[in-house]
Amino acid sequence: MKKRHKIISVFSLALCLAQPIVAQDVEFALKAQDNAPQISKHIYGHFAEHLGRCIYDGIYVGENNANIPNTNGVRNDVIAALKALKIPNLRWPGGCFADTYHWKDGIGPKENRPAIVNQWWGGSTEDNSFGTHDFLNLCEVLDTEPYLAANVGSGTVQEFTDWIQYVGHDGVSPMADLRKENGREKSWNVKYWGVGNEMWGCGGHMTPEYYANLYRQYATFMTSWTNDSKLFRIASGANVADYHWTEVLMREIPKNLIEGVALHSYSFVKWENKSSDTKFNEAQYFGTMQTALKMEELIQKHTDIMDKYDPDNKVALIVDEWGGWYESETPEKGVLYQQNTMRDAMIAGTTLNIFNNHADRVKMANLAQTVNVLQAVILTEGEKMILTPTYHVMKMYTVHHDATLIPVNYKSPKYTVDGKSLDAISISASKDKTGNVNMSLVNIDANKSITVKINVKDLGVHNVEASILNSKKLQDHNSFDNPNKISPKEFKDFKLKKDELTLTLPPFSVVVVTSKK
Repeated sequence: MKKRHKIISVFSLALCLAQPIVAQDVEFALKAQDNAPQISKHIYGHFAEHLGRCIYDGIYVGENNANIPNTNGVRNDVIAALKALKIPNLRWPGGCFADTYHWKDGIGPKENRPAIVNQWWGGSTEDNSFGTHDFLNLCEVLDTEPYLAANVGSGTVQEFTDWIQYVGHDGVSPMADLRKENGREKSWNVKYWGVGNEMWGCGGHMTPEYYANLYRQYATFMTSWTNDSKLFRIASGANVADYHWTEVLMREIPKNLIEGVALHSYSFVKWENKSSDTKFNEAQYFGTMQTALKMEELIQKHTDIMDKYDPDNKVALIVDEWGGWYESETPEKGVLYQQNTMRDAMIAGTTLNIFNNHADRVKMANLAQTVNVLQAVILTEGEKMILTPTYHVMKMYTVHHDATLIPVNYKSPKYTVDGKSLDAISISASKDKTGNVNMSLVNIDANKSITVKINVKDLGVHNVEASILNSKKLQDHNSFDNPNKISPKEFKDFKLKKDELTLTLPPFSVVVVTSKK
């Protein structure tokens, strides 16, 4: 009897495998909610660390560079690209570099600035020609908020508070006077401050209990007791799933001393086997997407802890380092230089959807990093510059900046590789101030198209237009020889019939739909 049952099971399995595999449709209704949170534009922030060729030879090429058009040493093409991206904030100078950076080394006449050895990233010597004035003036040009990560690991409270005074005080004070001597009359009025970086690691390998006390000390001296300068103080938060770190910080730091707590999480197959940036197989792609989609669980569990100690939602979750991390095929192009493929577009699209859908607690995030490092939006090579698939996704998603979240509730079909499954579809939606409805949809399945049917009866959807980012292979990327291989195109594979919008998403694609009144 047992043997007969086994034969039937094997026959049934063989029969199933012989049938064509068709992706399941996705169906749901979109309904606006009166109490839905706003998707902060700061979720779409960026990160520029003194690492590899991000700053020097990436953003900054020097005022005397006759070959590359620049404004005060910053590449004009990079400025134009970041302006078009509407970047809301830019984090600097690190990263690990922040806790070895002494800001006074980067002010005053450039010929008098001392050199520094970048001990974290390749041991290179930097001349400090790109410092506080250069960065903050760039932020003004970009119309973006600066986010300064300050030195706690090897600095002092005095050094930290002097920097705050230098960039933020318009009256008479020693640091304000020094700033004026260096050519800047009016302060920059910097709002966002990181109190150290990765204090559990390169910031000092501290325990959360020790850092919580240290943070309290620094935060106390950053402002007056009432924080009337309205500084936004961000504590160095957890590494991935270190929920104990978040628990201690939320329990031990008084809520009048903190505005945000950070979280760092990168996407790769395994830390010791990150896979190549361009030569990866489907199993490695799947493994990378596993860690990328884990962001949903991380945010939910860290949020649950924050809700316990902060039920009024006064403290923001700041994911100020995220993105893909691989082994470069061209290490000669700089430390942590990597190409950017359709895999990165999948990471960007799904991660940003997760942030949008958690907009009640996630108020800022910073992609790592801006130029030539990790999941960069821009790559440079001499006089050439290219925009990556990640750049295009972030530009497509600008429709969500400061829009009101429309919650989505759907059951996704599965993307399965080697017996393991992930949700194939990722969606977020919003309604902007003009009444336009925006939807961003990602299909991470490497093989199947998936049809999505959306009931839009309650939203008054009429005039629909859409764009798509996709390519023939997951490994496809833009190169300096073919800079426009991947770029957004008009998407027409949809129909609006009565109150139902139907779209067919090709494999590994990002689609953004806008309905205009």
